[in-house]
Amino acid sequence: MKKLDFLIIITMCLIGAIIGWITNLIAIKLLFKPYEPFRIPIVNFDIHGLIPKRKGEIAKSIGNIVEQELLSVNDILIHMLESDKKVALLAIIKFKIKETIQKKIPSIIPSGFIGLILNYIDEIIEQEGEKVISEIMQNIVQDAGSMINISKIVEDKVNEFSMEKLEDVVLQIAKKELKHIEILGGILGGIIGIIQGLIVMLLQ
Repeated sequence: MKKLDFLIIITMCLIGAIIGWITNLIAIKLLFKPYEPFRIPIVNFDIHGLIPKRKGEIAKSIGNIVEQELLSVNDILIHMLESDKKVALLAIIKFKIKETIQKKIPSIIPSGFIGLILNYIDEIIEQEGEKVISEIMQNIVQDAGSMINISKIVEDKVNEFSMEKLEDVVLQIAKKELKHIEILGGILGGIIGIIQGLIVMLLQ
């Protein structure tokens, strides 16, 4: 291989790498910018960042994914129905009832009688309390499922983000991957440049 041929291949490789890197860099920038539609005068063509243009659709999709795949109202409330939380809730109910009774019952009532009342209440709560709480929570789950729309809440929150904030969030999450895309563009551009250089040599 002549020195000139080698220089041609190297040059084509560098040019291809630069073009590939810049192309991918511009493509990534166009994901976000411009935030508002910009019309090119002569060709009457609008340029609008992909994410700003489809912000509403993206927000809706994120909301649906969060509710369907990650977290639903039922998941939250069912978690509250776990036995250890019922035990803690029953303990609080017992304490509040005893505290109220001791405050409200007149002092002329014998303490032994008050003790019997408190013991009776304890027995009732132990026997029926968990069942009652479960029934109440089940009703809450059914009502909350129809009243609370997590996907809509998430969608509204995403739509409230300014484009600068949304861009920052995406870049924080995917910064490394986007950088890899830039580098990959340079590598592929360089390979294409080498192939073009070899073709030029063969056609000489």
